[in-house]
Amino acid sequence: MKSPLLSLSGAVPAEGVDEGVAAHYGDLFREQRALAGGTGFVDLSHRGIVTVTGEDRLSWLHLLLTQHVSDLPTGQATEALILSAHGHIEHALYLVDDGVTVWAHVEPGTQDALVAYLESMKFFNRVEVADRTADFAVVHLPAGSIAEVPEGVVVRETAYGRDLFLPREDLESYAEKTGPAAGILAYEALRVEQHRPRLGFETDHRTIPHELGWIGTAVHLQKGCYRGQETVARVQNLGKPPRRLVFLHLDGSEVHLPVAGTDIRLADEGPDGRKIGFITTSVRHHELGPVALALVKRNVPVDARLTADTTAAAQEVVVEP
Repeated sequence: MKSPLLSLSGAVPAEGVDEGVAAHYGDLFREQRALAGGTGFVDLSHRGIVTVTGEDRLSWLHLLLTQHVSDLPTGQATEALILSAHGHIEHALYLVDDGVTVWAHVEPGTQDALVAYLESMKFFNRVEVADRTADFAVVHLPAGSIAEVPEGVVVRETAYGRDLFLPREDLESYAEKTGPAAGILAYEALRVEQHRPRLGFETDHRTIPHELGWIGTAVHLQKGCYRGQETVARVQNLGKPPRRLVFLHLDGSEVHLPVAGTDIRLADEGPDGRKIGFITTSVRHHELGPVALALVKRNVPVDARLTADTTAAAQEVVVEP
């Protein structure tokens, strides 16, 4: 779904999964600095929006999600995953309940599969599931923002800012009042700095929550059964995940930024050494320079010198070995 805000001055369309919104509006670092300082907003209107209504909504979702939501207080933000039977991550949901409806935004293009799964699990529960992507748009206000929120708009507030579920028809008028706009690249740069994983970026078909540090934030370890719980419990109690998320500081003298999927090797083994991981997201940060998130094998020493293709990289631990 193409955002009307692509008509704003300087807007350059994003590509790939973020197609439909602006990558930037002409000045990536200025946009980053604005968000870091608590001003402006980010158009996330390409993200899917799914709602669940009905008196059983929280108790029912509690059975399906990795998060404890049966007693979720009205207005309290949380995040949750849906796992496969083998414990692999299939969906990531960013939730808030307004007292009547659970609102969730999800990765672009994943809402159809999510709704289909939820519909298949309704049975006799008093719930209604709906795809509201055509009617509402996600707008992100950074932490510290004093921008006004229109009356009646559902807000999901976290330490990183506020996500507004704004009526799609109000997107342009709200942007005029709330600017300046920042593109998805600025938002992504701050996400990487904050070590926050993203479905489809830091995940592949075999990712389990422990690898990305989603235990605690999106996975509750003392709740009832859900699909994939056996894998979560086994890894938590008996072992370690095979991979771990790391934050990389990349050599700033390189012109080219290693893209997602770039192989990571031990520097001491040279360019023909064994592959020990790969870049998941790489960005240019307004203060830190070129940085990235990556998945590496769990047993890679935390002080090991790494290379991403030909680019030297120093790791910062996100998930403990």
